[in-house]
Amino acid sequence: MQDPLDIFADYIADNGLKNTPQRRLIVDIFFKSGKHLTTEELYNVVRAEDSSIGQATVYRTLKLLCDAGLAKEQHFGEATARYEPIEDDSHHDHLICTSCGKNQEVMDEEIERLQEELAKRYSFTLTSHRMILYGICDECRNQGPKKKKNIAVAE
Repeated sequence: MQDPLDIFADYIADNGLKNTPQRRLIVDIFFKSGKHLTTEELYNVVRAEDSSIGQATVYRTLKLLCDAGLAKEQHFGEATARYEPIEDDSHHDHLICTSCGKNQEVMDEEIERLQEELAKRYSFTLTSHRMILYGICDECRNQGPKKKKNIAVAE
């Protein structure tokens, strides 16, 4: 796949926008983080690198990344959205710890196969899906009770 910074630069140019050093820094940090970040979390990392960059610039750059197809806004039951880099067409699901908020990406071919079989059984054509499993991670189970994250679990 083409480098995300190059794709972003092309998207910016195609839309008559400027590819500023601030935007490039935000995009670089976002893709190097390897995490699902909130705008606030990304802003804190960016601000440590360049204190002149404002939170609105981070927010607008994340929106541009989503518009360019390079990032995806995710809602895992928290009050704020998290943003996930989209670097290829691979699919994954998520395991979310309701105690600490840890987000683990998982891919299981057997689950994917079972979903296809289920859709076929009901004459249903899948176009996409999203699976999020909530529970308690090993670390939280071993440390005992602690302050819970505000993660709403849909039932």
